[in-house]
Amino acid sequence: MSNEQTENEMKKEYLQHYRKHVRRIRRIEEEIEELQAMKLSISAKNDGMPHGSGQRDLSGYAAKLDQLERNLIRERCQRIESHEEISGQIENLDDENESDVLFYRYIKGMRWWEIAEKMGYTERNICRIHGKALVHFEVPELYHDE
Repeated sequence: MSNEQTENEMKKEYLQHYRKHVRRIRRIEEEIEELQAMKLSISAKNDGMPHGSGQRDLSGYAAKLDQLERNLIRERCQRIESHEEISGQIENLDDENESDVLFYRYIKGMRWWEIAEKMGYTERNICRIHGKALVHFEVPELYHDE
């Protein structure tokens, strides 16, 4: 792997941080929904038969739900910070087409064909612009130290 490829891979990894937060948030939200649905299905079992207090189940449920909600808040904060940092770096590019391609790809999560359609270019041109954008893109020094 050449030095330029290694540099571009590092830049892509940096740019992908925002979308990772978006995916984690969706996953946590889905986990919360599933947990709440399971809780509802357990409490719906009201057939008049004795089933025990279920107090342990409720405390475990509450603890798990609380932890997931804390994780969700933390991830949302990290998502905001990541969005501000990465979109700010993208805006530093001199070429508007290059910054648009990086924004649509790494912040909006669009596919190549969607970007091409939005910008009125072919996918091939979008990939070419993306390559040039990566060459011109600067990763913050702090990221290099991680």
